[in-house]
Amino acid sequence: MSALIPVEAAQATVLAGVEPLGAGDALAPENALGRVLAVPVEAATSLPPWDNSAMDGYAVRSADVAAAREGDPVRLAVVGEVRAGGEPDVRVLHGTAVRIATGAPVPPGADAVVPVEQTTPLDQAGSLGPRGREATGPLPAAVLVHEAAGVGGAVRAAGSDVRQGDVIARAGDLVTPPLVALTAGAGVARLSVRRRPVVAVLATGDEVRAAGQPLGTSGIPDANGPGIRSLVRDAGGDALELGIAEDRLEDVLTRLRRGLAEADLVVVAGGVSVGPYDVVRAAFDTVGHVDLWRVALQPGKPFAFGRADVPGRASPVLLFGLPGNPVSVFVTFELFVRPVIRRLAGHQRLHRPADRCVLEEPVSKSQGRRGMQRVTALRDADGSPLRDAEGRVRVRLAGGQGSHVLSALAAADALAVVPEALARAEAGTELELRWLDRD
Repeated sequence: MSALIPVEAAQATVLAGVEPLGAGDALAPENALGRVLAVPVEAATSLPPWDNSAMDGYAVRSADVAAAREGDPVRLAVVGEVRAGGEPDVRVLHGTAVRIATGAPVPPGADAVVPVEQTTPLDQAGSLGPRGREATGPLPAAVLVHEAAGVGGAVRAAGSDVRQGDVIARAGDLVTPPLVALTAGAGVARLSVRRRPVVAVLATGDEVRAAGQPLGTSGIPDANGPGIRSLVRDAGGDALELGIAEDRLEDVLTRLRRGLAEADLVVVAGGVSVGPYDVVRAAFDTVGHVDLWRVALQPGKPFAFGRADVPGRASPVLLFGLPGNPVSVFVTFELFVRPVIRRLAGHQRLHRPADRCVLEEPVSKSQGRRGMQRVTALRDADGSPLRDAEGRVRVRLAGGQGSHVLSALAAADALAVVPEALARAEAGTELELRWLDRD
């Protein structure tokens, strides 16, 4: 029997030759959330598009208020106002001011805005109104300015954030909520994003039943199909359901060929071990070829990967054969399938962020295989992970570590990585940690 393949070697094999897919959609910025840009984005308009006020107050000539002091204010005649969304219809001349709202265009002649808190309104009779009230109500006849304002004070200059034609996002950038706001605010109507990879998902097993179907005396509900499809979507792909195949080569091939015709990669759960009904490897060899099989991993040793050339397609369809136990499915998907989906989708970071942890209890595994223990981080009252004096996250097992224990998988927020050389890691052992709730 061939030697087990190291995890890093298997990852290198599955990623070899994989390049991001081309542009697939031109979407409104908010509809592109979570996608990866295929081309750079240029601002269609400057931000701000024109000088506007950063405060509610009065637009003035800075020279007119240069001598203003708390005890010796400057009086200016109020000759109009401008609201946000309105166009100024008055010019600020020497000795005058225009009431202005936050975000409103600065009227011609003004080069500064005095915040309303630094002013006192006067009516036609010269009576003082309340100091620093909100800039609402009837327009005052005049205003006392109690502090000087320099050129550009409380003014957002046109183009001070972004200028029209500036590159505001690069090809390969992830569309995040802040990028949605930036591109939309810069007048960009459509973003060209990379196509999502299509991932065909096939569950196998004579005993596997779709949700809601009678189990009989030997059936089990299908966790792998729904689980993998959700993992595909979470990784940035579109899932194509191929159903549940019987443990017959002909049935697997029929469904597999549909995946080859419609998908960028095919993920099959079950049927890759060495039993008499494990036919997936034979199916892969029929439609393409198997590049690797069996990795030094626990759980997840019976993992297969191959490629199939399809007429008319520039790149081969990637074939992933995952174990049948649902926890093994999750771990092998996490390590081998997810990075490929992310590269195809154009993401720059393929793997989960790494951290360091320290065990609160001992763990055991098979020597010679890398252990991926499902763990939970100890957390404080605010939900932040607890760390020891050396900054390591304190973790404990999420539950039973058998490859069938879905409850522990659902409870886990990270994987603790136990090196191949260890058969047992005692409490207090420092390990690498891979967060599952962070990209």
